[in-house]
Amino acid sequence: MQKPVASDATISTIQDLAGRAGLHHVHLLAWRDLDDDESGGSEVHAHNIASIWAQAGVRVTMRTSFAVGQPPVGVRDGYTVSRRGSRYSVFPRSAAAEVLGRLGPCDAVVEIWNGVPFLSPLWWHGPTSVWLHHVHGPMWGQTLPAPAARFGNLLEERLAPPFYRRVPMVTLSPSSKEELVDELGFDRDHVTVIPPGVDPFFSPGGDRSATPLAVAVGRLAPVKDFPRLVRILAGVRERVPDVELVIVGEGYARDEIEAVVRSVDGDPWVRLPGRISDDELRDLYRRSWVTVSASTREGWGMTVTEAAACGTPTVATDIAGHADAVVAGRSGLLRTSDAALADALVDVLTDDELRARLQVGALERAAELTWEATALANFRVLADDALALRAAGGRRRRIPRRG
Repeated sequence: MQKPVASDATISTIQDLAGRAGLHHVHLLAWRDLDDDESGGSEVHAHNIASIWAQAGVRVTMRTSFAVGQPPVGVRDGYTVSRRGSRYSVFPRSAAAEVLGRLGPCDAVVEIWNGVPFLSPLWWHGPTSVWLHHVHGPMWGQTLPAPAARFGNLLEERLAPPFYRRVPMVTLSPSSKEELVDELGFDRDHVTVIPPGVDPFFSPGGDRSATPLAVAVGRLAPVKDFPRLVRILAGVRERVPDVELVIVGEGYARDEIEAVVRSVDGDPWVRLPGRISDDELRDLYRRSWVTVSASTREGWGMTVTEAAACGTPTVATDIAGHADAVVAGRSGLLRTSDAALADALVDVLTDDELRARLQVGALERAAELTWEATALANFRVLADDALALRAAGGRRRRIPRRG
């Protein structure tokens, strides 16, 4: 992962905001961090923002869960990472650490609500921001046994939201904001949309594969629905016989994916290389004809815009997140059913004029997104909350219940 570099103007603006709002030390609560074996887009997002804040002189401490092979405390790109607790105990342990002051004093808390909340509004009443990338919905049933899945869904949709009504929420896309408002009942005015950036490292170059090549990138987890993607590509091969598929990533769903690959005789044309280096990933984006995603839920889909920055268009499911990361008809195509996704892939792989037009649109779309803008906008949310609390004598405005 490349270190994001902020301009002098961005650093100066963050420093000015930090000074006026009194935000010099921020605690960031996260389920996982970038060095975790199962890190994904959420961890990349947090890392890039924390790195830029640190460049501006803001002390950032990330509290997260234990990661295999990583020390309990480390420093990455200017910010501190404290890894304590398991995948589940990290939530109560982080709250206890904050209440007991084990991480030291701070001026603001940012909570990343990734399915299970840290319930920070119950124990932190200072400046805050909650990053909620998307509603998890069917993901609970995809990853947990039925009783636990029902509780997880109840926690996310009914039990936790009332505690967060007064705090500022940040999500990645307008479509995800609609989910938060319609499904979780958040006040529209308290949800800010801040898209993620694209690392300048991802850029055009090299030559395309001589034969059709599709790439999919992400954790090998049920929400990405890679088995469905393999079956869709098997159907595409009936019309584009030489197309190949590379699925980049690692995760606990690998065995299921490999079983589907065998069932469609996909060993000759499907590769699962696991985690690869940034250079290898960029080269793969550049060589690919299209990036593909069959995800059922996404807050954004950062791999889609990384590929776009390399001039590679996308064919993906028409879901919240994708609907904003991809400008439909300009940087890629969005479809709902398996048959429609297969048809769209065939069109992109066989229509040179369409593919060339989408490649240009992909580059244009990616150019609109920078991590500097993302980091600055998120810090502004924190600063605005700090200044509003100061003006209100430390009390939050009451948000009327809907309905």
